Amino acid sequence: MQIFVDADACPVKDEIYKVAYRHEVPVMIVSNSHFRIPAHPLVKRTVVSDAFDAADDYIAERAGTGMIVITSDILLADRCIKTGSEVLAPNGKPFTADSIGAAVATRAIMADLRAGMGSENIGGPPPFGKNDRSKFLSSLDEMLVRLKRQT
Repeated sequence: MQIFVDADACPVKDEIYKVAYRHEVPVMIVSNSHFRIPAHPLVKRTVVSDAFDAADDYIAERAGTGMIVITSDILLADRCIKTGSEVLAPNGKPFTADSIGAAVATRAIMADLRAGMGSENIGGPPPFGKNDRSKFLSSLDEMLVRLKRQT
């Protein structure tokens, strides 16, 4: 079992460390740039090139059954679900085989709307808040407990 983090824009890194330490699960931070991570034996970092989708490709190539991927990237979530990974968004919402198709379709529709209308006319997601952080902590903990039971 391992947690992979699509880390460049991840707002819940501290929460991931907290839950990983409690469950003694290794964490792999994957990013395009260097930033500070805890000096802890469970936390490792991989810095990939700044090429388009380099972090996504690194994670997707290593994802598989028994792994948890933390990302808000819907296309990466889709790739990882297909490998058997569990995928969790930073707001605590799990991506599943049942929900990913609708998420990919919505993403495509929104991209088309932004291209046709300009991004200034379309709002983005709501601001990330305390409730999102709390839901994420709970969801990650539940996911790890479930995966431990399955092994």
